[in-house]
Amino acid sequence: MAFNSGGNNRQLMSEINVTPFVDVMLVLLIIFMVAAPMMTQGVDVNLPKTESKNIKTSEDPLMLTVNNKKEIFLESHQIPLESLEIKIKKIFENRRNKEVLLRADKDIPYGFVINVIASVKKAGIEKLGMVTEPVD
Repeated sequence: MAFNSGGNNRQLMSEINVTPFVDVMLVLLIIFMVAAPMMTQGVDVNLPKTESKNIKTSEDPLMLTVNNKKEIFLESHQIPLESLEIKIKKIFENRRNKEVLLRADKDIPYGFVINVIASVKKAGIEKLGMVTEPVD
């Protein structure tokens, strides 16, 4: 039993038009490129100003911040000095390159910063960089 469609041999076209998709993706890309620099978060500290070279890092280093109230932050999480060594050991258990960048407020006593550095070194960190602001 054969059906004859009366000579109508049209086939359905099943292609996807990707032009609107590409347009939307380009607009989203531009939006994210403009918005990404504004999304940086952190703890506000008054860094000392010096003339120094840029720090070259191979992996995304851990940012350790000490503000003017002697509060210590790993990235944006506040932790006490007593648990700093343990936290850093846990974070770097599976990392090969152990790098930490220290941002300390310029008004913090030298002794407190040295205590923070000692805790970081006890945790087995090989590279510790100190972040400063360039001189105007």
